[in-house]
Amino acid sequence: MQFIKESFIRATPERVFAFHEQSATLRLLMPPWESSSIVAQAQISEPGSRTIIEAKILGPFTARWIAEHTAYDPPRMFEDVQVAGPFRRWRHRHIIEPRPDGAILRDEIDYEPPLAFLGRLVAPYLIEPRLQRLFEFRHQVTREWCEGKSMKDEEN
Repeated sequence: MQFIKESFIRATPERVFAFHEQSATLRLLMPPWESSSIVAQAQISEPGSRTIIEAKILGPFTARWIAEHTAYDPPRMFEDVQVAGPFRRWRHRHIIEPRPDGAILRDEIDYEPPLAFLGRLVAPYLIEPRLQRLFEFRHQVTREWCEGKSMKDEEN
């Protein structure tokens, strides 16, 4: 299955990529309604490094999600792959494409939900709306940071 979220950001690809390279970015991209906590955080610039998140999946059920960074090509793309977690398969590519007046941020997720046929059956009703809401939030946070703050502000 595939989920794609694409947004235009009025900032250079280098700036959009730089936002994702900061150590605090993952925390900023966690929506307040998600009951998740970051156990360990990888540096996207280090393929092989891993992020570990404890996430509420459904009701009282939680899962430990371990994602490994597998590709790093600034300022165009970085990728992480689930090595353990709730999905049978998960590959997330963060792609940044230049435009004359900014950049396109594109998140491409190839995934296989848990529970085989049943998971694929309920994905459009349970997984995809949750991904849509999550990535709407993430793209908004990214847009606000990239379009709103100057690089000098970040150094202070």
